[in-house]
Amino acid sequence: MKTIVIGVIGADVHAVGNRVIEYILTENGYNVVNIGVLSAQEDFINAAIESNANLIMVSSLYGHGELDCMGMRQKCDEAGLNDILLYVGGNVVVGKQDFAEVEKRFKEMGFNRVFPPGFTIEKALPIIKKDLGQK
Repeated sequence: MKTIVIGVIGADVHAVGNRVIEYILTENGYNVVNIGVLSAQEDFINAAIESNANLIMVSSLYGHGELDCMGMRQKCDEAGLNDILLYVGGNVVVGKQDFAEVEKRFKEMGFNRVFPPGFTIEKALPIIKKDLGQK
């Protein structure tokens, strides 16, 4: 069974979407480690190490996700999580910005997937399955 660490990064307290993501992933056969809201990068990384996770899924809705996520790939690498998949989604930047530009910046920061505001976990399931090498 593949393990996915989920949580809401930074000073964000948007818990409802986080619980929906947990529910849908669990219903689709994933072992989900939900670290909750108000989470630091280190919380995600420690949970991934402890659970031998395949994927870290970062949520942010309050607009400061870009700042909160800077340097996360490097911290993962330093912790020995070189191969872990990193996803981010939600309202990850302040204001209305071109999503293609936002996606480019996050990919340059080492994120494998960047999901736009309003992208549902149901729509992400086939992408997750493909990225994790599942049929």
